[in-house]
Amino acid sequence: MMSGRPNRRGRGMSGQVKGRGLEMSVKADRRGWMMSGQVKGRGFEMSVKADGRGWMMSGRTNRRGTGMSGQVKGRGLEMSVKADGRGWVVSGWINGRGLMMDRWKGPDTRAAPIGFAEGDTSDCGFAKMSRLLDMKEFGEAATFLRKSDLEILAAQTVAFDGKKKAWIPDEKEAYIEVEIKELSGGKVIVETKDGKSLTVKEDDVQQMNPPKFDMIEDMAMLTHLNEASVLYNLKRRYSNWMIYTYSGLFCVTVNPYKWLPVYTAPVVAAYKGKRRSEAPPHIYSIADNAYNDMLRNRENQSMLITGESGAGKTVNTKRVIQYFAIVAALGDAASKKGGTLEDQIIEANPAMEAFGNAKTLRNDNSSRFGKFIRIHFGPSGKLASADIDIYLLEKSRVIFQQPGERSYHIYYQIMSQKKPELLDMLLVSSNPYDYHFCSQGVTTVENLDDGQELLATDHAMDILGFSADEKYGCYKIVGAIMHFGNMKFKQKQREEQAEADGTESADKASYLMGVSSADLIKGLLHPRVKVGNEYVVKGQNVEQFFIGVLDIAGFEIFDLNSFEQLCINFTNEKLQQFFNHHMFILEQEEYKREGIEWTFIDFAKMYDNHIGKSANFLKPRPDKKRKYEAHFELVHYAGVVPYNIFGWLDKNKDPLNETVVAIFQKSANKLLASLYENYVGADTADPKTGTKEKRKKAASFQTVSQLHKENLNKLMTNLRSTQPHFGFPNRILYADFKQRYRILNPQAIPDDKFVDSKKAAEKLLSSLDIDHTQYRFGHTKVFFKAGLLGQLEEMRDERLAKVLTLLQAASRGKLMRMELQKMMERKEALMVIQWNIRAFNAVKHWPWMKLFFKIKPLLRSAATEKELASLKEEMLKLKEALEKSEVKRKELEEKQVSLTQEKNDLSLQLQAEQDNLADSVDRCDLLIKTKIQLEAKVKELLERLEDEEELNASILAKKRKLEDECAELKKDIDDLEITLAKVEKEKHATENKIKNLTEEMSALDETILKLTKEKKALQEAHQQTLDDLQAEEDKVNVLTKAKAKLEQQVDDLEGSLEQEKKVRMDLERTKRKLEGDLKLSMESLMDLENDKQQLEEKLKKKDFEVNQISSKMEDEQALVNQLQKKIKELQARIEELEEELEAERAWRAKVEKQRGDAARELEELSERLEEAGGATSTQIEINKKREA
Repeated sequence: MMSGRPNRRGRGMSGQVKGRGLEMSVKADRRGWMMSGQVKGRGFEMSVKADGRGWMMSGRTNRRGTGMSGQVKGRGLEMSVKADGRGWVVSGWINGRGLMMDRWKGPDTRAAPIGFAEGDTSDCGFAKMSRLLDMKEFGEAATFLRKSDLEILAAQTVAFDGKKKAWIPDEKEAYIEVEIKELSGGKVIVETKDGKSLTVKEDDVQQMNPPKFDMIEDMAMLTHLNEASVLYNLKRRYSNWMIYTYSGLFCVTVNPYKWLPVYTAPVVAAYKGKRRSEAPPHIYSIADNAYNDMLRNRENQSMLITGESGAGKTVNTKRVIQYFAIVAALGDAASKKGGTLEDQIIEANPAMEAFGNAKTLRNDNSSRFGKFIRIHFGPSGKLASADIDIYLLEKSRVIFQQPGERSYHIYYQIMSQKKPELLDMLLVSSNPYDYHFCSQGVTTVENLDDGQELLATDHAMDILGFSADEKYGCYKIVGAIMHFGNMKFKQKQREEQAEADGTESADKASYLMGVSSADLIKGLLHPRVKVGNEYVVKGQNVEQFFIGVLDIAGFEIFDLNSFEQLCINFTNEKLQQFFNHHMFILEQEEYKREGIEWTFIDFAKMYDNHIGKSANFLKPRPDKKRKYEAHFELVHYAGVVPYNIFGWLDKNKDPLNETVVAIFQKSANKLLASLYENYVGADTADPKTGTKEKRKKAASFQTVSQLHKENLNKLMTNLRSTQPHFGFPNRILYADFKQRYRILNPQAIPDDKFVDSKKAAEKLLSSLDIDHTQYRFGHTKVFFKAGLLGQLEEMRDERLAKVLTLLQAASRGKLMRMELQKMMERKEALMVIQWNIRAFNAVKHWPWMKLFFKIKPLLRSAATEKELASLKEEMLKLKEALEKSEVKRKELEEKQVSLTQEKNDLSLQLQAEQDNLADSVDRCDLLIKTKIQLEAKVKELLERLEDEEELNASILAKKRKLEDECAELKKDIDDLEITLAKVEKEKHATENKIKNLTEEMSALDETILKLTKEKKALQEAHQQTLDDLQAEEDKVNVLTKAKAKLEQQVDDLEGSLEQEKKVRMDLERTKRKLEGDLKLSMESLMDLENDKQQLEEKLKKKDFEVNQISSKMEDEQALVNQLQKKIKELQARIEELEEELEAERAWRAKVEKQRGDAARELEELSERLEEAGGATSTQIEINKKREA
């Protein structure tokens, strides 16, 4: 059975089929390409819904225990699949950009590779198709932004052993790939690709990342984050022309030195409104995030683009401006004077590059000035205005270029003959070598068409709204400078005065500048100088000239590094310091304020550096390869730079010839006159009107280095007043977090009672399914680690999508019910209309009714005319009111922008004045502290001098004591000699007795042991004497060290005196600068000056005293040396005498004991003999008696 109903007008079809237990219903709408259907029968169920516009399909199949559920979304390029069959399970999530799948298992539980299962590659094919669709919106730029799926799969299938593959340093390639063969005792044996075996230190080996990280877009995701891996990843991406790479929070750019199609309109549209994780790395992504942060947080944003010279800073700056001009375009018609605002912002770059860019040795289009671009947006995010602050153009390039470089582009653009009328107007030729200022280096650039660049410059000036007079005024000034370079002068004989050697070039320059040639030459050769209250004419010789130099560009190291390079590198050091301060110090300070638990890291130790002793201030190293002499070297963050100080004073003073300036102020060229209209010279200052301070600032009182420092401080103030678009953006106030992310779990924050914002944030985050170690709670903010806030944004978007889907469903249901109500009302109205028509047909031929029909329209027409007239009048009034309100709104917007700019300028001026005041106060405090320190040092020196004198007196007393001890020792030695003679005599007498007693000497061993102990005692006494002598030598050494300390203090005093002189010079300059506004400070400075003079006199006296002390110390040192010599001689003699004395004492004691022993033995022998004799006589008597 089948029923159906087609509608050809609506091209719709609906049908129903029933039969044999199978039911099916289908509805298709060709207009919307919709189909929905349901099939049921015999345990088989299927429901399908497809939307051709959105490419959506959802389905579910269940048949005999085998189930499948799936969902496909076309525009989001998302697919989720789950299949459950007889022993194999597939569940996954496929995203056309990320190509991810959770789980893929077969019957044997083996993990199958992504994209393949049971021989079916349909899912992988769909994933690949979705990625191609995702990158399709980038157009031809896709291949320059992200690698294809085939490259990803090829990289993942490469064999890799993470334990063996590594990097080692190499002199040519920086790092080379090796395979580890053996580890032994801190050494590693590796093998290179060409089969060489090397032995390197274990610390030099860096681990290699797996192939799946090949050409990764964010280097912070590398498993092994080391220098070799970062360099290899950048090199691999650069070899595939992928010049942008993320490194955590920053975007790294490698200059390709060629045009790539990654800046087209489709690319801008593709990056608009996307988070950083949703698109490949690009400068547009950084710009879009800054733009969205500005709209969301209502805070000024800043983007810092840094790098060395030639790194591509200017190009990326232009791309950022281009992105803002397209994304935030007003769409208004061009003004009468120029183009649209977005066109003017974009075209400002060609004009600035023509007058401010030049070829250098490193870069063919190097910016020789710094610019801080402020783009102002209205409340709706549309462009409102823009302004550019220029920081210190490199003026020396106008008159001098090094070999291999050239001057600013505008000179060579004019001589390109692309606009011949310019050559005739400026009286110049097409040959750059005809002009000295333009031909000192090269005159052409290989990849630069000066003719086309001239057309671009001219067009840019038209778009910017330059009038014809203003534009040709610029060209004339450029032509006049070219003629200036050809002016020649010669020396007058026997006079210190120069004169013009021909006036042709001077006449041409004067004509173009609208001044008198004679007055110009006179002003150059005979400038008027104010001396006191009178003016004198100063003579100029051929050798005298003046220039002023400064720049802010990329970090530079050339063969000849002069004042310009010092200012350039100083600026880059300050920007790097701002970056480090924001990234490290402020981050840690905020963590500390907010109470975040983390380990504080001291990123750099602070040293008290002194001039001549700083580790960053080095003596130049001799180098035979160096072409130019180097007077000193500075250690910058990017390398060691040798500097040549030739001509620094003239470059730093940057004097102006006020006579020539006065001539230029009266020039017929309005542009030239406007350049010098604010300059107030010595002869035009009015002391009554208080313009002396203005003259002091505008004239030559401020040096170039001071101006550079002041402008740099203003730039730092500008940057500090904005939210830099680098660093950790993942921090949100509790109230903002509660308002934005409450939608993720409304139940966690009930509406019926008040919940503190911090507690609400804690409850909300604890209820979400996220990694709770990735955030911390501060006192006023919640902090997130990188990536978690993006995850919360995705969860919020999904929640909003569900809410909007429910809202759309409810809205559509409401609309359909309203439509049904209207249909019912139409049905009732149709019945009423039919009844009225039938009634009308019954009475339309009635005469009175005919009369009624004729009269009623006449009555209505009069009222209708009056109503129309009133409506027209009211419409005109509303139009006028609307026009007035529009005009007023535009005026108010312009006024708001101007007031904002005025506020910023006033704040910068206030900050500069506060900085100057603080600088002066600091210098005064420093002088006072220095004075106190010097007085303390002088007092300390006097005390040390007294101590040294006392020490010297004690040494003399000890010397006398030693002399007395030596005399006593001599007496003892004489006595010992007499005793020794006596002992010698006794020795000879005793030797005869000893010979008879040699057989009984064995009994004397014990006596020898006792003598050995006594010998040790005597040795210890001798050692004590040596220790006493050593103590005396130590005292002499202390005296020597004290002398060395005094000499060091003399050197420190000399260094302090030199520093005091430099501080005095700085103080005098500060006194001249603050003469009007700081009278009280002036008086204190005068007092300090007097104190300083007194201190200098005291220092001179102390120097004289120190010299006397030094001479005394020299005499004392000579005396000490003599004493040391005598002491050494006496010590040697004492040692000899002690040795002899010890030997004599030992021998004498031995002899005495032997003599005593011999006497005792003789007594014993005599007693024994007597006893033996008595016994013998007794025995004889007994024997006689027996015999008898």
